[in-house]
Amino acid sequence: MEDSNQRGRSVAESSRRARASTSVIFAQSGATDILLMPNPKMKNVPVMPSLADALSSLRLHWWVALIICALGIAAICLRVLETDGVRAKRSERNKKKELRSLAERISSYGKGVHRRYPTGDVVVSEQDLAEQLRKRPDAVATALDLLLREQKVQRASLRGYWKLNV
Repeated sequence: MEDSNQRGRSVAESSRRARASTSVIFAQSGATDILLMPNPKMKNVPVMPSLADALSSLRLHWWVALIICALGIAAICLRVLETDGVRAKRSERNKKKELRSLAERISSYGKGVHRRYPTGDVVVSEQDLAEQLRKRPDAVATALDLLLREQKVQRASLRGYWKLNV
């Protein structure tokens, strides 16, 4: 009996010592690490990798492709979800840009013709200019009106003809 008492005391004493000498260590851990800890009893259960593990395994070129795709999807969503007013304003801005570009092309065309034939005036018809620049005649007429306001062209005496001031 004494032997069992002594054994009981030594077990209690060693557990008291173990509790007294146990230290607590705090380590930073994500919640996913806790949720996905493999159970040693279940050896054949696959463990799902965390999102951080999956993202860190992507190579740089895949990151670039992923970002480009995300930006493309965002741009498409913005276009689909824009209002009619915004769409009309964007369309108007694009038309003004095209008109300005066409006016610049007409002006540079006139300068090129003047360089080839420096002694005379450059007179063109709207139809010929439209064919030369591959644009609709009404768009060319609108661009010529814009150049008229800027005093870069003058109306010729014949209807549909313009004198380009170079």
